[in-house]
Amino acid sequence: MKKQLLVLFLCAMTTFANAQKPKEEEKEIDYSENVATIENIVASFYSSISGKVDEQRNWKLFKLLFRGDAKLIPAGKNNEGEYQVSYLKPADYIKNSGKWLVANGFIEKEVNREVDVFGKMAHVFSTYEGYTSDSDEEPSLRGINSFQLAHDGERWWIVNVFWTQETYIHPIPSRYLK
Repeated sequence: MKKQLLVLFLCAMTTFANAQKPKEEEKEIDYSENVATIENIVASFYSSISGKVDEQRNWKLFKLLFRGDAKLIPAGKNNEGEYQVSYLKPADYIKNSGKWLVANGFIEKEVNREVDVFGKMAHVFSTYEGYTSDSDEEPSLRGINSFQLAHDGERWWIVNVFWTQETYIHPIPSRYLK
């Protein structure tokens, strides 16, 4: 009887101890380095949306990059050939593009960056190439992301990201392809 009670006690203690340990996915991740510098926040933006087919994106990091009132602003021609600009909140971008990014694979790589800083605001003109996998030799698309950033005294925030893709009518100027 004593052995049975000891076994039950040990099982209960093990269960209790395991219940107290946070699961790997529940542990709080420190993203402060991701937003400490202009270079890091831009790199974190690209890494959070990039991945292979069936690879989940880091949407938690993605959302942490943006101020609460931030916008993602894609610009380009619609199906009727008309130029349009859309305004999305980060959650809208995830809802509209998240499944497609995972299903199709999309790896966005920065190939050039132009940075202007004045006080606590910055503008980053970032040329990118998009690939569907790491093995692609040529990008499937290219474009420019125009980041507006603000520093609140503690970290950088993305205020807006305005982008458009290159077309044969509007190629990226060579000065942005260094």
